[in-house]
Amino acid sequence: MLLHGIFPPITTPFYPDGNVYFKKLEANVERYSRTPVAGIVVLGSTGEAILLSDQERRDVLKCAREAVAPNKVLIAGTGIESAIETLRLTEYGAELGYDVAMVRTPHYYKKQMAPANILAFYRTVADRSPLPIIIYNFPQATGYDIPAEVVIALAEHPNLIGIKESSGDVEKVRKMVDGTRHIQRSATVTETFDAVTPRMLAAAAAGTNSEGGELVPVGALSGSPSGPSSSAVTVVGKLKTRQKEVGFQVLVGAAQKLHPSLDVGAVGAILAFACAAPTACYEIYAAWKEGDADLARLKQDRIAQAAQHVVSDLGVPGVKHGMDFNGYFGGPSRLPFLPLTADLKAEVERLLADIRN
Repeated sequence: MLLHGIFPPITTPFYPDGNVYFKKLEANVERYSRTPVAGIVVLGSTGEAILLSDQERRDVLKCAREAVAPNKVLIAGTGIESAIETLRLTEYGAELGYDVAMVRTPHYYKKQMAPANILAFYRTVADRSPLPIIIYNFPQATGYDIPAEVVIALAEHPNLIGIKESSGDVEKVRKMVDGTRHIQRSATVTETFDAVTPRMLAAAAAGTNSEGGELVPVGALSGSPSGPSSSAVTVVGKLKTRQKEVGFQVLVGAAQKLHPSLDVGAVGAILAFACAAPTACYEIYAAWKEGDADLARLKQDRIAQAAQHVVSDLGVPGVKHGMDFNGYFGGPSRLPFLPLTADLKAEVERLLADIRN
């Protein structure tokens, strides 16, 4: 499955009394669906997943699934400390129609998290998961940093398709990309090389023109002579797809280092800063994709200070106030997070004054 592009790990809105504000969750997801992001991540760290009950996690997954646009990739954060609970939530995400599960590294028993433990955990989850898995490494929060060598070993598993690497270590990204370069898998994409998931194919097949499914050479569609079989397009309903070779996909989580990470082989990013400024993050990726390094650097410099302070320094409350400032609903966070002071709110607004999207 193709995971290229920008994905906001959406926040979980709350009422002042701490209950989940589902109407605002729907509104945020619908608005992200109108931006150029490739998809959304539900129940990531920015979503305060660790502060939710099991039932709340399930309810949030269901609400977001119902509100998202059909052409956006849906990633469910399903990582819980035990493999069995991780699988239970992953199976529920699959029942709802999610496309991918993001599983953070187990970390509570840090001294016992030797490579053998991590290898066994992820391989067990990947063996039994109905969804493809991406590893989630966030050492700033967990206190555990999965070694690149372990990631490279895990990448051989056919159901482990990528990693969200949030350490901000560009050299580690380079090492993981280099160590997994030999892995090549076939992914279904649109004619314009956007992601296609089984959920999207099922929706296309259920459409009014669901009699599709015939393999047609690309050349035939344009009226030119038939090309090689590798150029074949599959028509499913109104959706025309083709196959693309992809490797083990490394996505990053530090917006202030997006451009250098892309330069060393990352294919996209899951960025908390994209919750407040999705288009600004996408513009970096788009410029890089088009080979315009100068524009990519310019767009990177534009957000670097804001991303560092709003996300890395102020955390979820900073992200949520940035969302409020940019027209999304951020609202309060759950304890132990505290509201920002007036001075900190003013600082967030100053940093985002020229990043209004």
